[in-house]
Amino acid sequence: MFLEAYETLHSHLGPSHWWPGETSFEVMVGAVLTQNTSWKNVEKALHRLSSEKAIRPEIMHKTPVGTLAQWIRSSGYFNQKARRLLALLDWYQNYDFRVETVRRRHPDSESVRRELLSISGIGPETADSILCYAFGYPVFVVDAYTHRWLERYDSGGHRAAAGNYHLLQSMVQSEFAHSFRAEELTRHFNEFHALIVRLSNLYCKKSSPLCRDCPLQRKCQNART
Repeated sequence: MFLEAYETLHSHLGPSHWWPGETSFEVMVGAVLTQNTSWKNVEKALHRLSSEKAIRPEIMHKTPVGTLAQWIRSSGYFNQKARRLLALLDWYQNYDFRVETVRRRHPDSESVRRELLSISGIGPETADSILCYAFGYPVFVVDAYTHRWLERYDSGGHRAAAGNYHLLQSMVQSEFAHSFRAEELTRHFNEFHALIVRLSNLYCKKSSPLCRDCPLQRKCQNART
């Protein structure tokens, strides 16, 4: 089910080149800032951080929380997110602020994931975004777009997951693992998540979905009703 949808979306929409971010650290920052806001607001915050030359972990870590909060004000919940970023940096400092050090000490994602989830304000979606897009682990990110699409595309499959983040993630990862080599999985999980986001913005909208134009209409339960 997931693989067929992935291949159809990729054929119609083309590659996504996702996640927006020039460096791994910028991806980490974006993963925190995008909580409960639009990417447009995140881009404003990232631009301000860039203008302050603060999208470097060593620099941001030394920034007072009040100053950082003002720099990311456009992202909403800025005081809360500033504290979360600094808590994330406290953790990242243990690895000398280097992706390579994280990967060397943790060959698989599970132990890193547990550490990330222990940080205040870092939930499963944020942790997995960091794991996949910043650190390059083979992890599929489940978000609200994923649930919206699957509920319409295959309500039975969605009910089977029962809103369980890890079960839905496991369903996708298991199907892809049977079709791709291990070293290819990160790229495909990255791309599938990005394609679902694009699908949701273009066709599978929250209200008034454009089912007639959707590339998945032939297989989608909602489009056939």
